[in-house]
Amino acid sequence: MNAEIIAVGTELLLGQIANTNGAYLAQKLAEIGVNVYYQTVVGDNPERLEKVLNVAEKRSDLVLTIGGLGPTEDDLTKQIVARHLGESLVTDQPAKDKIDTYAATTKRNLTANNLKQALKIDHAISLTNHNGFAVGDLYVNEDGPSYVLLPGPPAECLMMIDRELIPQLKKRGHSNHVFISRVLRFIGIGESKLVTDLADLIDHQTNPTIAPYAKMAEVTLRVTAAAQDEQRANELIEQTVDKILKRDGQYFYGYGDDNSLTQVVINQLIDRKLSVTAAESLTAGEFQSTIGSVPGVSAVFPGGFVTYANEAKHQLLEIPNDVIDTQGVVSKATAIWMAKQAKAKMQTDIAVSFTGVAGPDELEGQPAGTVWIGIAYRDQEPEAFLFHFTNGRQQVRARSVMTGLDLIRQRLAAE
Repeated sequence: MNAEIIAVGTELLLGQIANTNGAYLAQKLAEIGVNVYYQTVVGDNPERLEKVLNVAEKRSDLVLTIGGLGPTEDDLTKQIVARHLGESLVTDQPAKDKIDTYAATTKRNLTANNLKQALKIDHAISLTNHNGFAVGDLYVNEDGPSYVLLPGPPAECLMMIDRELIPQLKKRGHSNHVFISRVLRFIGIGESKLVTDLADLIDHQTNPTIAPYAKMAEVTLRVTAAAQDEQRANELIEQTVDKILKRDGQYFYGYGDDNSLTQVVINQLIDRKLSVTAAESLTAGEFQSTIGSVPGVSAVFPGGFVTYANEAKHQLLEIPNDVIDTQGVVSKATAIWMAKQAKAKMQTDIAVSFTGVAGPDELEGQPAGTVWIGIAYRDQEPEAFLFHFTNGRQQVRARSVMTGLDLIRQRLAAE
């Protein structure tokens, strides 16, 4: 089955809000084997919406609209779709009862436009709105494309998709396979290198499929399998994942859309009871702020240092004057001293340090993006590594933080 999503709203068309509903709906449809080949955004204009519907029904089996079901004058999606289908609008009694109950509870007088949200297309299946009042519609058309109408507010739309629409589509046989996806996360390897390493798997993919996505400082792979049952789909995924990890497993750090390198590293430190601290110059506390977002981090992170100015490095970390004076602040020696001193002063198992040039200007003759990251790991000799990052000040800082976390990950993996 091929589907098309039409997002309705002038605010979407003008870029005033992002179309997050469309992305979520497309993902959920893909999980049950419904292909989304087109997504369209149209303003709150009856004539243009009618034209979009005419185009969509010629190329799609399922047309889904998002938005335009509210009480205001420009919320006309249901009226336009009903007219397009040659159907009338009727009152959905449970939806009207919900509005009446709300009005009685809050002591408010109902107006005609409030009751507009309780209308549904005649002969359509009502989709209950669990977070609002505008009822959704599933219009099953035996002689042409079927239609789905969903509300625009994300809190209403996403729950209606999960609790109403997807179960209805499954019930009506729009999915004859189980679709399962698994997201693999990689750090320390670029998308082009990862795709090159896996070129034969990607070029000849059928089932499962492999989809790479480049993110800030990392790459993810979404492996999706279709099968008659969940067990077989998982078996297909495991076979493909095993091939991927045999080639690039050293860069793999975890699974999941909602996962992050920060969570993985901090949770490993918690599990192993290893403490960590940091001494930050160019990142100005961003590393410590980032790890501080993980619940339970206080068990392994006692605190750290932000030594932005050279004098702070002298006073707080007691780095010898001649180190910075002779080697420079943007140097391997300074990065090593920062990590070593932070570890000693906080009495932790691990310390990382960040010094360099965030930009936009040069420092000590070094261009923006020049970064030294030091690491003092347990009883090992402290080390420092040189990196060259691009894309502006904030990107340099963010990539530095991710790289520092990866240095810890690598050493944890080596033990």
